[in-house]
Amino acid sequence: MQEYKDEIGRLLEPHVKLTAARITELLEVPPEPQLGDLAFPCFSLAPVLKKSPAAIAEELSRKLSGQRGAFWEKAVSRGPYLNFFLDPVAFGRNTLARILKEKADYGRTNIGKGRAVVIDYSSPNIAKPFGIGHIRSTVIGHALYLIYQALGYRCIGVNHLGDWGTQFGKLIVAYRRWGNEAELLADPVNYLYRLYVKFHREAEEDQELEGEARLWFKKLEQGNPEACQYWSRFRQMSLDNYNQIYDLLGIKFEYYHGESHYNDLLDGVIRLVQEKGIARESEGALIVDLEPYGLPPAMLRKKDGATLYITRDIAAAIYRYETFNFARSLYVVGAEQKLHFQQLFKILELLGFPWAKDCVHIPFGLIRFKEGRMSTREGNIIFLEEVLQRAIAMAREIIEEKNPGLADKESAAIAVGLGAVRFGDLSNDRIKDVEFDWDKALDFSGETAAYIQYAHARICSILRKAEGAELTWSDDAAAHLLQEEERALVKILALLPEKVIASAEAYRPSILARYLIDVARGFNRFYHRCPVLGSDAALQRARLLLIDATRQVLANGLGLLGIAAPEEM
Repeated sequence: MQEYKDEIGRLLEPHVKLTAARITELLEVPPEPQLGDLAFPCFSLAPVLKKSPAAIAEELSRKLSGQRGAFWEKAVSRGPYLNFFLDPVAFGRNTLARILKEKADYGRTNIGKGRAVVIDYSSPNIAKPFGIGHIRSTVIGHALYLIYQALGYRCIGVNHLGDWGTQFGKLIVAYRRWGNEAELLADPVNYLYRLYVKFHREAEEDQELEGEARLWFKKLEQGNPEACQYWSRFRQMSLDNYNQIYDLLGIKFEYYHGESHYNDLLDGVIRLVQEKGIARESEGALIVDLEPYGLPPAMLRKKDGATLYITRDIAAAIYRYETFNFARSLYVVGAEQKLHFQQLFKILELLGFPWAKDCVHIPFGLIRFKEGRMSTREGNIIFLEEVLQRAIAMAREIIEEKNPGLADKESAAIAVGLGAVRFGDLSNDRIKDVEFDWDKALDFSGETAAYIQYAHARICSILRKAEGAELTWSDDAAAHLLQEEERALVKILALLPEKVIASAEAYRPSILARYLIDVARGFNRFYHRCPVLGSDAALQRARLLLIDATRQVLANGLGLLGIAAPEEM
């Protein structure tokens, strides 16, 4: 569609005293297809031309009367709008030829070539089970990683593990007192979590436990070999467990730089804020006063000398810029941390780092399960692994019912189950809370991944039945695609590149997810009204090319969300 918009921009530029780029920005999609394909609003011209918007639109319509473009066939005034209508043959020819030529690269660009994007996402807490609370950061962050990668950026995925703090002193104390090696080896993370819960329960009766835990964490900070050995072992066991989940989801990180990674840099951060004169002592603690900027003070060091989470985040930000020279640094972290990132970015700005403006917090709401649909083993945490395995099991049951003869049910069940969980999150605006409903997520006819995947599988089935048919593009094929449903589907397919860009610019994978629902709907309308197989030879070939292009768009779009596109299900 961008070529179409650019053509209109160049056409109108000499008539409206606006740049072609500005005209392109102003173009809108009319609310009804019969009004046209793109509309130029004339409101902004009225003060300059001293005419009503409707009169301006009518005058422009007369000036363009009889003209045709490479992709548009007429321009008609409608009230304050100048509406442009596509030339369906030219537009269809250009769109389908491009999709079928670029194949898996359709929707990709190189606008980010030579630039890096650091994406901080997932970030579970070591020695605790991977809870459902981290699913949103994980799937949103991974989708943004894939989307930015498709735009040519060098993406650096950082898993900022929660692997430091007094909780490790508590864990060491708990393991030394009550630990069992055999139980640890049998189920490392869940066992460590149970020990952690037991510590808090016992500490309510024995106040000395908290002091003992602080002492062990201090030993850890000082590099005590025994403390470090416990910490290193528990960290690796946790990572091994988390990687099983990441492997299932198809996620890999370039770096597992947790909080501990930046410990050696904290003294330098403290010196820097003092040298820049932005920090001061307050009751023995070191703070940055942010009240002049409408924010509460940020404490960087406690009176006992301990640093805080924000101190490590300052160190991490500086390290990431010096290491990766990023164009953007994204933090995919829950909305409840909004204040923390406002303080962090303001401190980086006060330190004089021009790249502070390129640091972006990507907030998101909570995820909840409908009451009674998901139990917990511990009462206060829902394990992500359980959610994923349940989704796969439910998908397996549905596939067994709908297609018992399917050759590889297990692969299809994994694709559908994992797709349901991912899309159940990504199809929602990230800032809103998500209520996950199993029945809706696995509905093959609703606004779900299964609905989109089924459209893809149905197209693959049609193409298999047409095995041997000529599927090489030729320009004459577009002349046969003149039905309303065919034209509408072509227009939807043309939108993928701009939807990918829009998803990146707004940091909202939901834009791409909702678009894929539109593609699947467009295909289903076409499928029910426009027979593919059994049409006359030329029409059948044109429609096969159209659905092959649709299959490609669905596969490409799902891939950018980290969701599989099964050929059978």
